[in-house]
Amino acid sequence: MSLKPEELLNFIKESGLLVILTGAGMSAESGIPTFRGEEGYWKVGSKHYHPQEMATLSMFSRVPYEVWKWYLYRRETCNQVQPNSGHIVLGEMEKKLKDRFLLITQNVDGLHIRAGNSRKRTYEIHGNINRMRCSEECSRETFPIPVNLQWKDKEREFSREEKNLLVCPLCGKMARPHILWFDECYNELYYKFESSLSAADKLDLLIVIGTTGTTTLPYRIITGVMNRGKPFIVIDPYENDVTELAKQYNKGCHLQHKSGEILPEIYKIMNER
Repeated sequence: MSLKPEELLNFIKESGLLVILTGAGMSAESGIPTFRGEEGYWKVGSKHYHPQEMATLSMFSRVPYEVWKWYLYRRETCNQVQPNSGHIVLGEMEKKLKDRFLLITQNVDGLHIRAGNSRKRTYEIHGNINRMRCSEECSRETFPIPVNLQWKDKEREFSREEKNLLVCPLCGKMARPHILWFDECYNELYYKFESSLSAADKLDLLIVIGTTGTTTLPYRIITGVMNRGKPFIVIDPYENDVTELAKQYNKGCHLQHKSGEILPEIYKIMNER
């Protein structure tokens, strides 16, 4: 890396909190299709539905098993890929920094956890595609989706045995994917809303990776950091609204690279100091 941002070096010299905010661009480096790509569309009967229609409580209320089939099919895609070198480095950063490290991710694929980041220091603000919870909210717990519930064929229907797996282990009512849907709001209970904003108020350096920041919570985190006059670095090979914010901000920096390329170099710099 030819550029060593002053903000990064200053952080390394001190003892502050590093917050990483990741989005779909990081998962795309591992080969996961973007949410709104062709893989996102789903056919129910004779009609094709957009992701914004499938990923809603309203649709789940009408055709729950179709929504489950869509998510289980996407889950298969996510679980077939591996964490990339950027994911691995973030796992190593957490081990090095411990409580000076926090990861906030919009990605539901679970790749950060598989790469070594802990659940304690990873806020999955849009949920996790490998987990489910009671649709009636009998408790605040989430549960792993049974590993033997695989869905590689879009066209087939659920067996009775498979439907019996999609229930809350505590009360027996139907389970739902542990995902924040388009017609739902962020909350602290499931999606660490207040905790994420609190971290933005306390951090000393924010690194944003692979997100356009268009959803509410990521945008509030980024603008909150700017309002406090704290530095932030954007890692993204493409130009977007967040990279523009970084370039216009006097304590911002845009590194136009893939995370798998640049994060290992940043981590090397951290270990040299």
